[in-house]
Amino acid sequence: MSHIFPSEHVPDSSSSSQHNGGTFYSSFEAGSSPFQMNPLSSHPPRTPRTSLTASSHAYGASIYESKEEPQEPAIDEEDELEEGTEQLKQAEQRVRTEEVWREMFLTSNGRDKAFKLIQYSLRVYLLFHTSLATSRLLRRPTRPPWEKEFVRRLSSTVDGFSFTRKCLLLFNWLSPLTAIMAQQSVPFSSEQSTETSKKTTKPFLHTVLYAPPPVLLELVHAAADDVFTFSKLGLVGKRTGERAGRFSDWCWLLATLVGLVENGVERQMIGHLLHEVESRLYAESMTAATAKSKPASSKLDEKEHSRLQKQDYWLQVTRAKFVMDLIFVSYDVFKIQRGRKSVQTFTGLAAAVLSAAKLYDSHKTSLLKDASR
Repeated sequence: MSHIFPSEHVPDSSSSSQHNGGTFYSSFEAGSSPFQMNPLSSHPPRTPRTSLTASSHAYGASIYESKEEPQEPAIDEEDELEEGTEQLKQAEQRVRTEEVWREMFLTSNGRDKAFKLIQYSLRVYLLFHTSLATSRLLRRPTRPPWEKEFVRRLSSTVDGFSFTRKCLLLFNWLSPLTAIMAQQSVPFSSEQSTETSKKTTKPFLHTVLYAPPPVLLELVHAAADDVFTFSKLGLVGKRTGERAGRFSDWCWLLATLVGLVENGVERQMIGHLLHEVESRLYAESMTAATAKSKPASSKLDEKEHSRLQKQDYWLQVTRAKFVMDLIFVSYDVFKIQRGRKSVQTFTGLAAAVLSAAKLYDSHKTSLLKDASR
């Protein structure tokens, strides 16, 4: 019987025994019996209860845990932040609200959102104050002098914030221009090496003509905004500034419509991905797996489901902001006068709150990533 499974035919007997329950088979190899069990057997040998009890820990760790509970693959740090792990909770305790606002004010976009919140909050206050004052005028024809001065100062503050925001958004056309120039050297790399010094206008114009329409729209929109701001500064004539402002409003309307279309496409894609993840989670839940034996793929699907839900939420916030912008700019483009002041005040404040919330979350996420490292 000792020649049934000769040792020279199993050169890697130590590694195979470790893979198939090394402690279990070592109890047989250590015995004095000349019979040797096949380490490659698919079924474990029958043993007395005493040996099972003695080697139960090693047996379970080497066979059942390795098959039913595979090691979970390494999860990216960004996924851990999205899932609300202990590391994220500790980072949230270190990141304060003041630090997030400080990071926002370091950028011109963040200052623009903060000033817009202040501007339209004051406009809402002035709107209610004017309506209340008008109702009181029916009974009292005069108002105290301090009230007139207070309203005048607040109106001047609102105009100052509006002009400041226009100055903060100067030269925004550099961003779409950089995107267009980045694609200039791709289709004309061989031509530019020989004719760059002679014909630099032709490749650029060709690149501009073949640029994506949203990028071109952003470019002309930002350029028209700058011309309008220069007219407010006195560098450009008033009539030219009014025409640029009119053209900028049309660009804003078209850009808002394009943003709504793109947002709808993105939400549709996210909806399909959510449906697929939910289908997999439902199929896995029907297997009645316990939390300890839950496969790693199920845990990854749960993380993916949470990430997609968060992404869809911010897409809905962006869509609401686009709707507010569309209502606001429609009054300027189509020269609607009925309820213009009230509608533009409330839609402007709503758009400011939504855009500031999205930018705040972006800066907070960045700070949380830095704090969790």
